[in-house]
Amino acid sequence: MRKIILSVILITILILTLFSSFLLSDSPISTKAVAFDTGDMAWMIVATALVLLMTPGLGFFYGGMVGKKNVISTMLQSFMAMIIVTILWVIIAFGLSFGPSIGGIIGNPSPYLFFQNVNTTSSWSLAPTIPFLLFALFQAKFAIITPALITGAFAERIRFWAYLLFMVLFILLIYTPLCHMTWHPEGLFFKMGVLDFAGGTVVHMSAGWAALAGAIFLGKRKNQKVNPARITYVLLGTGLLWFGWFGFNAGSALGANGLAVQALGTTTVAAAAAGMAWVFFDKILGHKLSAMGACIGTVVGLVAITPAAGFVSIPHAIFIGVFSSIVSNLMVSKFHKGKIDDALDVFACHGVGGMTGMLLTGVFASKAVNPGVVDQGLLFGETTLFFNQLIALIIVSIFAFTASYFLFFIVNKITPLRVSEDKEELGLDISQHGEYL
Repeated sequence: MRKIILSVILITILILTLFSSFLLSDSPISTKAVAFDTGDMAWMIVATALVLLMTPGLGFFYGGMVGKKNVISTMLQSFMAMIIVTILWVIIAFGLSFGPSIGGIIGNPSPYLFFQNVNTTSSWSLAPTIPFLLFALFQAKFAIITPALITGAFAERIRFWAYLLFMVLFILLIYTPLCHMTWHPEGLFFKMGVLDFAGGTVVHMSAGWAALAGAIFLGKRKNQKVNPARITYVLLGTGLLWFGWFGFNAGSALGANGLAVQALGTTTVAAAAAGMAWVFFDKILGHKLSAMGACIGTVVGLVAITPAAGFVSIPHAIFIGVFSSIVSNLMVSKFHKGKIDDALDVFACHGVGGMTGMLLTGVFASKAVNPGVVDQGLLFGETTLFFNQLIALIIVSIFAFTASYFLFFIVNKITPLRVSEDKEELGLDISQHGEYL
Protein backbone atom coordinates (compact mmCIF):
# COMPACT_ATOMS: atom_id res chain seq x y z
CA MET A 1 0.00 0.00 0.00
CA ARG A 2 2.82 2.44 0.85
CA LYS A 3 4.41 1.85 -2.55
CA ILE A 4 1.10 2.65 -4.25
CA ILE A 5 0.61 5.86 -2.23
CA LEU A 6 4.15 7.07 -2.93
CA SER A 7 3.78 6.30 -6.62
CA VAL A 8 0.51 8.25 -6.77
CA ILE A 9 2.12 11.24 -5.04
CA LEU A 10 5.05 11.32 -7.47
CA ILE A 11 2.86 10.89 -10.56
CA THR A 12 0.43 13.59 -9.38
CA ILE A 13 3.26 16.06 -8.79
CA LEU A 14 4.72 15.29 -12.22
CA ILE A 15 1.40 15.85 -13.96
CA LEU A 16 0.49 19.03 -12.08
CA THR A 17 3.88 20.63 -12.61
CA LEU A 18 4.06 19.56 -16.27
CA PHE A 19 0.71 21.16 -17.07
CA SER A 20 0.89 23.96 -14.48
CA SER A 21 0.69 26.67 -17.15
CA PHE A 22 -2.74 25.39 -18.16
CA LEU A 23 -4.12 24.21 -14.82
CA LEU A 24 -3.14 27.13 -12.59
CA SER A 25 -3.98 30.80 -13.04
CA ASP A 26 -1.45 33.60 -12.92
CA SER A 27 -3.32 36.67 -11.76
CA PRO A 28 -1.49 38.43 -8.93
CA ILE A 29 -3.48 39.42 -5.86
CA SER A 30 -2.46 41.46 -2.81
CA THR A 31 0.92 42.19 -4.40
CA LYS A 32 2.14 45.20 -6.30
CA ALA A 33 4.90 46.01 -8.75
CA VAL A 34 7.72 47.97 -7.09
CA ALA A 35 11.28 49.12 -7.55
CA PHE A 36 13.34 46.76 -5.44
CA ASP A 37 16.34 47.66 -3.28
CA THR A 38 19.33 45.63 -4.45
CA GLY A 39 20.99 45.85 -1.04
CA ASP A 40 17.92 44.44 0.66
CA MET A 41 17.70 41.72 -1.96
CA ALA A 42 21.34 40.74 -1.49
CA TRP A 43 21.00 40.54 2.29
CA MET A 44 17.78 38.54 2.16
CA ILE A 45 19.28 36.03 -0.27
CA VAL A 46 22.12 35.52 2.21
CA ALA A 47 19.71 35.41 5.17
CA THR A 48 17.61 32.77 3.41
CA ALA A 49 20.69 30.60 2.92
CA LEU A 50 21.72 31.14 6.55
CA VAL A 51 18.35 29.98 7.87
CA LEU A 52 18.50 26.86 5.71
CA LEU A 53 21.93 26.10 7.18
CA MET A 54 20.33 25.90 10.61
CA THR A 55 18.52 22.66 9.79
CA PRO A 56 21.63 20.56 9.03
CA GLY A 57 23.17 22.34 12.02
CA LEU A 58 20.28 21.06 14.10
CA GLY A 59 20.94 17.60 12.66
CA PHE A 60 24.49 17.67 14.00
CA PHE A 61 23.29 19.16 17.30
CA TYR A 62 20.75 16.38 17.87
CA GLY A 63 22.78 13.65 16.16
CA GLY A 64 25.69 14.10 18.52
CA MET A 65 23.45 13.76 21.57
CA VAL A 66 21.87 10.39 20.81
CA GLY A 67 23.46 6.95 21.04
CA LYS A 68 25.82 5.80 18.31
CA LYS A 69 23.30 3.40 16.75
CA ASN A 70 20.80 6.24 16.16
CA VAL A 71 22.98 9.05 14.82
CA ILE A 72 22.17 8.65 11.12
CA SER A 73 18.42 8.35 11.68
CA THR A 74 18.35 11.40 13.93
CA MET A 75 20.31 13.53 11.49
CA LEU A 76 18.26 12.27 8.54
CA GLN A 77 15.05 13.42 10.24
CA SER A 78 16.33 17.00 9.98
CA PHE A 79 17.60 16.53 6.44
CA MET A 80 14.28 15.09 5.27
CA ALA A 81 12.51 18.15 6.68
CA MET A 82 14.48 20.23 4.17
CA ILE A 83 13.29 17.96 1.37
CA ILE A 84 9.64 17.31 2.23
CA VAL A 85 8.68 20.70 3.68
CA THR A 86 10.23 22.58 0.76
CA ILE A 87 7.94 20.82 -1.72
CA LEU A 88 4.95 21.05 0.62
CA TRP A 89 5.57 24.78 1.10
CA VAL A 90 5.59 25.42 -2.65
CA ILE A 91 2.52 23.31 -3.35
CA ILE A 92 0.14 24.58 -0.65
CA ALA A 93 1.63 25.56 2.72
CA PHE A 94 2.78 29.03 1.68
CA GLY A 95 -0.73 29.86 0.55
CA LEU A 96 -2.18 28.56 3.81
CA SER A 97 0.25 30.81 5.69
CA PHE A 98 0.19 33.99 3.61
CA GLY A 99 -2.81 33.68 1.30
CA PRO A 100 -5.88 35.96 1.64
CA SER A 101 -7.02 35.70 5.24
CA ILE A 102 -9.95 33.51 6.22
CA GLY A 103 -11.15 34.86 9.55
CA GLY A 104 -7.65 35.78 10.65
CA ILE A 105 -6.92 32.09 11.28
CA ILE A 106 -5.69 30.61 8.00
CA GLY A 107 -4.93 31.71 4.47
CA ASN A 108 -6.73 30.80 1.26
CA PRO A 109 -4.11 28.72 -0.60
CA SER A 110 -5.70 28.80 -4.07
CA PRO A 111 -3.96 31.94 -5.43
CA TYR A 112 -0.52 30.59 -4.54
CA LEU A 113 -0.76 26.88 -5.37
CA PHE A 114 2.59 25.66 -6.72
CA PHE A 115 3.89 29.23 -6.21
CA GLN A 116 1.63 30.62 -8.91
CA ASN A 117 1.58 34.44 -8.55
CA VAL A 118 4.70 34.20 -6.37
CA ASN A 119 7.10 36.00 -8.65
CA THR A 120 10.02 38.39 -8.96
CA THR A 121 8.04 41.38 -10.21
CA SER A 122 5.82 42.05 -7.19
CA SER A 123 6.26 42.21 -3.41
CA TRP A 124 4.62 41.25 -0.12
CA SER A 125 2.99 44.18 1.64
CA LEU A 126 5.33 44.03 4.66
CA ALA A 127 8.47 43.48 2.57
CA PRO A 128 8.12 46.03 -0.23
CA THR A 129 11.80 46.23 -1.19
CA ILE A 130 12.35 42.56 -2.09
CA PRO A 131 10.64 40.27 -4.63
CA PHE A 132 7.64 38.28 -3.44
CA LEU A 133 9.41 35.05 -4.39
CA LEU A 134 12.36 35.89 -2.15
CA PHE A 135 10.04 36.57 0.79
CA ALA A 136 8.29 33.23 0.20
CA LEU A 137 11.58 31.33 0.04
CA PHE A 138 12.84 33.02 3.21
CA GLN A 139 9.68 31.99 5.04
CA ALA A 140 10.06 28.42 3.73
CA LYS A 141 13.20 27.95 5.83
CA PHE A 142 11.28 28.73 9.02
CA ALA A 143 8.72 26.07 8.15
CA ILE A 144 11.51 23.58 7.43
CA ILE A 145 13.25 23.77 10.79
CA THR A 146 10.10 23.71 12.95
CA PRO A 147 9.20 20.00 12.62
CA ALA A 148 12.90 19.16 12.71
CA LEU A 149 13.07 20.73 16.18
CA ILE A 150 10.38 18.35 17.41
CA THR A 151 12.40 15.23 16.54
CA GLY A 152 14.67 15.53 19.57
CA ALA A 153 11.79 14.65 21.89
CA PHE A 154 11.03 11.25 20.37
CA ALA A 155 14.59 10.41 19.30
CA GLU A 156 15.65 6.75 19.16
CA ARG A 157 12.17 5.25 19.00
CA ILE A 158 10.02 6.56 16.13
CA ARG A 159 9.37 4.84 12.80
CA PHE A 160 10.68 6.99 9.99
CA TRP A 161 7.65 6.82 7.68
CA ALA A 162 5.35 7.68 10.57
CA TYR A 163 7.53 10.70 11.31
CA LEU A 164 7.24 11.88 7.70
CA LEU A 165 3.45 11.65 7.83
CA PHE A 166 3.32 13.53 11.13
CA MET A 167 5.61 16.22 9.71
CA VAL A 168 3.31 16.83 6.75
CA LEU A 169 0.21 17.04 8.94
CA PHE A 170 1.97 19.27 11.47
CA ILE A 171 2.92 21.79 8.78
CA LEU A 172 -0.54 21.85 7.23
CA LEU A 173 -2.64 21.88 10.39
CA ILE A 174 -0.51 23.51 13.09
CA TYR A 175 2.35 25.52 11.61
CA THR A 176 0.42 27.31 8.86
CA PRO A 177 -2.42 28.69 11.05
CA LEU A 178 0.09 29.88 13.67
CA CYS A 179 2.17 31.51 10.96
CA HIS A 180 -0.88 33.19 9.46
CA MET A 181 -2.23 34.42 12.80
CA THR A 182 1.15 35.85 13.81
CA TRP A 183 2.70 37.30 10.64
CA HIS A 184 -0.14 37.98 8.20
CA PRO A 185 -1.42 41.59 8.42
CA GLU A 186 -4.95 40.23 8.85
CA GLY A 187 -3.92 37.51 11.29
CA LEU A 188 -5.58 37.23 14.69
CA PHE A 189 -2.42 37.75 16.76
CA PHE A 190 -1.03 40.38 14.39
CA LYS A 191 -4.17 42.50 14.76
CA MET A 192 -4.09 42.00 18.55
CA GLY A 193 -0.70 43.65 18.59
CA VAL A 194 1.25 40.52 19.59
CA LEU A 195 4.97 40.92 18.89
CA ASP A 196 6.94 37.95 17.58
CA PHE A 197 9.90 39.17 15.60
CA ALA A 198 11.20 35.86 14.26
CA GLY A 199 9.21 32.91 15.60
CA GLY A 200 8.76 32.57 19.36
CA THR A 201 5.18 31.35 18.89
CA VAL A 202 5.30 30.13 15.29
CA VAL A 203 8.48 28.07 15.55
CA HIS A 204 9.69 27.43 19.08
CA MET A 205 6.51 27.23 21.14
CA SER A 206 4.74 25.14 18.51
CA ALA A 207 7.72 22.78 18.28
CA GLY A 208 8.17 22.65 22.07
CA TRP A 209 4.56 21.76 22.81
CA ALA A 210 4.46 19.26 19.94
CA ALA A 211 7.62 17.70 21.34
CA LEU A 212 6.01 17.30 24.77
CA ALA A 213 2.93 15.73 23.18
CA GLY A 214 5.12 13.34 21.21
CA ALA A 215 7.18 12.33 24.22
CA ILE A 216 4.01 11.58 26.19
CA PHE A 217 2.32 9.69 23.37
CA LEU A 218 5.29 7.52 22.38
CA GLY A 219 6.32 6.70 25.93
CA LYS A 220 9.77 6.08 27.35
CA ARG A 221 12.72 4.48 25.61
CA LYS A 222 13.84 1.11 26.90
CA ASN A 223 17.20 2.65 27.76
CA GLN A 224 17.17 6.33 28.66
CA LYS A 225 20.76 6.44 29.90
CA VAL A 226 22.61 6.74 26.60
CA ASN A 227 26.08 8.21 26.20
CA PRO A 228 26.20 10.94 23.52
CA ALA A 229 27.69 9.53 20.35
CA ARG A 230 29.67 12.60 19.27
CA ILE A 231 29.94 15.67 21.51
CA THR A 232 32.05 17.19 18.74
CA TYR A 233 28.92 16.98 16.54
CA VAL A 234 27.02 18.92 19.21
CA LEU A 235 29.69 21.64 19.18
CA LEU A 236 29.65 21.79 15.40
CA GLY A 237 25.85 21.89 15.33
CA THR A 238 25.78 24.71 17.88
CA GLY A 239 28.21 26.73 15.78
CA LEU A 240 26.11 26.23 12.65
CA LEU A 241 22.92 27.09 14.51
CA TRP A 242 24.40 30.27 15.97
CA PHE A 243 25.76 31.28 12.56
CA GLY A 244 22.48 30.54 10.80
CA TRP A 245 20.45 32.26 13.51
CA PHE A 246 21.76 35.61 12.32
CA GLY A 247 19.75 35.01 9.16
CA PHE A 248 16.81 33.81 11.25
CA ASN A 249 16.63 36.93 13.42
CA ALA A 250 18.41 39.70 11.50
CA GLY A 251 16.78 38.47 8.29
CA SER A 252 13.37 38.99 9.87
CA ALA A 253 13.92 42.72 9.48
CA LEU A 254 13.29 41.92 5.78
CA GLY A 255 15.96 44.33 4.64
CA ALA A 256 19.55 45.50 5.08
CA ASN A 257 18.74 48.20 7.60
CA GLY A 258 19.26 49.36 11.16
CA LEU A 259 16.65 46.96 12.50
CA ALA A 260 18.60 44.04 11.05
CA VAL A 261 21.72 45.31 12.77
CA GLN A 262 19.83 45.61 16.07
CA ALA A 263 18.56 42.05 15.74
CA LEU A 264 22.07 40.88 14.91
CA GLY A 265 23.36 42.54 18.07
CA THR A 266 20.66 41.25 20.40
CA THR A 267 21.04 37.73 18.98
CA THR A 268 24.80 37.79 19.52
CA VAL A 269 24.73 38.92 23.13
CA ALA A 270 21.70 36.85 24.20
CA ALA A 271 23.34 33.64 22.94
CA ALA A 272 26.61 34.45 24.65
CA ALA A 273 24.92 35.47 27.90
CA ALA A 274 22.82 32.31 27.97
CA GLY A 275 25.79 30.04 27.29
CA MET A 276 27.72 31.75 30.09
CA ALA A 277 24.77 31.56 32.49
CA TRP A 278 24.21 27.85 31.81
CA VAL A 279 27.76 26.77 32.65
CA PHE A 280 27.95 29.13 35.63
CA PHE A 281 24.66 27.80 36.96
CA ASP A 282 25.80 24.22 36.39
CA LYS A 283 28.79 24.97 38.62
CA ILE A 284 26.53 26.55 41.24
CA LEU A 285 24.46 23.34 41.22
CA GLY A 286 27.61 21.26 41.72
CA HIS A 287 28.14 20.05 38.14
CA LYS A 288 31.22 20.31 35.97
CA LEU A 289 31.52 22.87 33.20
CA SER A 290 30.67 20.76 30.16
CA ALA A 291 30.69 21.22 26.40
CA MET A 292 27.13 19.94 26.29
CA GLY A 293 26.02 22.53 28.84
CA ALA A 294 27.69 25.39 26.98
CA CYS A 295 26.05 24.32 23.73
CA ILE A 296 22.58 23.81 25.17
CA GLY A 297 22.69 27.11 27.04
CA THR A 298 23.74 28.99 23.92
CA VAL A 299 20.86 27.53 21.92
CA VAL A 300 18.39 28.41 24.70
CA GLY A 301 19.56 32.02 24.46
CA LEU A 302 19.04 31.99 20.71
CA VAL A 303 15.54 30.60 21.19
CA ALA A 304 14.56 33.14 23.85
CA ILE A 305 15.79 36.20 21.96
CA THR A 306 14.00 35.17 18.76
CA PRO A 307 10.62 36.84 19.48
CA ALA A 308 12.29 39.89 20.98
CA ALA A 309 15.26 40.40 18.67
CA GLY A 310 14.02 43.50 16.87
CA PHE A 311 12.20 45.06 19.81
CA VAL A 312 14.66 45.19 22.73
CA SER A 313 17.94 46.88 23.63
CA ILE A 314 21.32 45.16 23.88
CA PRO A 315 21.42 45.19 27.73
CA HIS A 316 17.90 43.77 27.89
CA ALA A 317 18.94 41.05 25.42
CA ILE A 318 21.66 40.05 27.91
CA PHE A 319 19.02 39.83 30.64
CA ILE A 320 16.81 37.68 28.40
CA GLY A 321 19.74 35.36 27.70
CA VAL A 322 20.73 34.92 31.33
CA PHE A 323 17.19 34.62 32.68
CA SER A 324 15.98 32.15 30.04
CA SER A 325 19.09 30.03 30.49
CA ILE A 326 18.56 29.70 34.24
CA VAL A 327 14.86 28.86 33.78
CA SER A 328 15.58 26.15 31.20
CA ASN A 329 18.49 24.80 33.22
CA LEU A 330 16.19 24.39 36.20
CA MET A 331 13.64 22.64 34.01
CA VAL A 332 16.28 20.18 32.80
CA SER A 333 18.11 19.59 36.10
CA LYS A 334 15.32 19.74 38.67
CA PHE A 335 12.48 18.10 36.81
CA HIS A 336 13.77 14.75 35.68
CA LYS A 337 12.12 12.92 32.81
CA GLY A 338 10.23 10.44 35.00
CA LYS A 339 7.30 9.15 33.00
CA ILE A 340 7.87 11.66 30.19
CA ASP A 341 10.94 10.84 28.11
CA ASP A 342 11.68 14.03 26.19
CA ALA A 343 14.94 12.54 24.97
CA LEU A 344 16.83 15.75 24.14
CA ASP A 345 14.88 18.16 26.37
CA VAL A 346 13.15 19.91 23.49
CA PHE A 347 10.28 21.22 25.60
CA ALA A 348 12.54 22.47 28.40
CA CYS A 349 14.79 24.30 25.95
CA HIS A 350 12.70 25.31 22.93
CA GLY A 351 9.23 25.33 24.46
CA VAL A 352 10.14 27.00 27.73
CA GLY A 353 12.75 29.21 26.05
CA GLY A 354 10.18 30.38 23.49
CA MET A 355 7.59 31.13 26.18
CA THR A 356 10.14 32.99 28.30
CA GLY A 357 11.18 35.06 25.30
CA MET A 358 7.57 35.88 24.40
CA LEU A 359 6.78 37.11 27.92
CA LEU A 360 10.00 39.09 28.21
CA THR A 361 9.23 40.75 24.89
CA GLY A 362 6.15 42.04 26.69
CA VAL A 363 8.43 43.40 29.40
CA PHE A 364 11.24 44.99 27.37
CA ALA A 365 9.81 45.97 23.94
CA SER A 366 10.66 49.61 23.33
CA LYS A 367 9.72 52.30 20.82
CA ALA A 368 13.24 53.68 21.16
CA VAL A 369 14.56 50.45 19.65
CA ASN A 370 11.77 49.93 17.13
CA PRO A 371 9.42 52.84 16.32
CA GLY A 372 6.92 50.30 15.00
CA VAL A 373 6.16 49.18 18.56
CA VAL A 374 2.69 50.51 19.42
CA ASP A 375 2.43 49.34 23.03
CA GLN A 376 5.66 49.21 25.02
CA GLY A 377 6.62 46.63 27.61
CA LEU A 378 5.93 46.52 31.34
CA LEU A 379 9.29 48.09 32.11
CA PHE A 380 8.08 51.29 30.46
CA GLY A 381 4.86 51.45 32.44
CA GLU A 382 2.50 49.94 29.88
CA THR A 383 0.56 46.70 30.37
CA THR A 384 -1.33 46.10 27.10
CA LEU A 385 1.50 44.39 25.26
CA PHE A 386 2.41 42.08 28.15
CA PHE A 387 -1.15 40.81 28.50
CA ASN A 388 -1.45 40.38 24.72
CA GLN A 389 1.73 38.30 24.80
CA LEU A 390 0.35 36.26 27.70
CA ILE A 391 -2.98 35.64 25.93
CA ALA A 392 -1.17 34.53 22.77
CA LEU A 393 1.09 32.28 24.83
CA ILE A 394 -1.90 30.54 26.42
CA ILE A 395 -3.75 30.11 23.13
CA VAL A 396 -0.70 28.78 21.28
CA SER A 397 0.19 26.43 24.13
CA ILE A 398 -3.26 24.86 24.28
CA PHE A 399 -3.63 24.66 20.51
CA ALA A 400 -0.13 23.33 19.76
CA PHE A 401 -0.21 20.65 22.47
CA THR A 402 -3.73 19.35 21.92
CA ALA A 403 -3.55 19.47 18.12
CA SER A 404 -0.15 17.76 18.11
CA TYR A 405 -1.32 15.01 20.45
CA PHE A 406 -4.32 14.47 18.20
CA LEU A 407 -2.05 14.24 15.16
CA PHE A 408 0.14 11.65 16.88
CA PHE A 409 -3.03 9.69 17.64
CA ILE A 410 -4.23 9.87 14.03
CA VAL A 411 -0.86 8.96 12.57
CA ASN A 412 -0.58 6.00 14.93
CA LYS A 413 -3.95 4.75 13.66
CA ILE A 414 -2.73 4.97 10.07
CA THR A 415 0.73 3.49 10.67
CA PRO A 416 2.40 2.61 13.99
CA LEU A 417 4.52 5.47 15.34
CA ARG A 418 6.88 3.48 17.48
CA VAL A 419 9.38 0.88 16.37
CA SER A 420 9.21 -2.59 17.88
CA GLU A 421 11.36 -3.37 20.92
CA ASP A 422 13.81 -5.48 18.95
CA LYS A 423 14.29 -2.73 16.33
CA GLU A 424 14.74 -0.14 19.06
CA GLU A 425 17.38 -2.37 20.64
CA LEU A 426 19.07 -2.85 17.26
CA GLY A 427 19.06 0.89 16.61
CA LEU A 428 17.18 2.99 14.09
CA ASP A 429 20.16 3.42 11.79
CA ILE A 430 20.13 -0.27 10.92
CA SER A 431 16.43 -1.07 11.40
CA GLN A 432 15.05 1.95 9.53
CA HIS A 433 17.76 2.73 6.98
CA GLY A 434 20.15 -0.20 6.71
CA GLU A 435 23.13 2.08 7.48
CA TYR A 436 25.49 2.53 10.39
CA LEU A 437 28.48 4.55 11.55
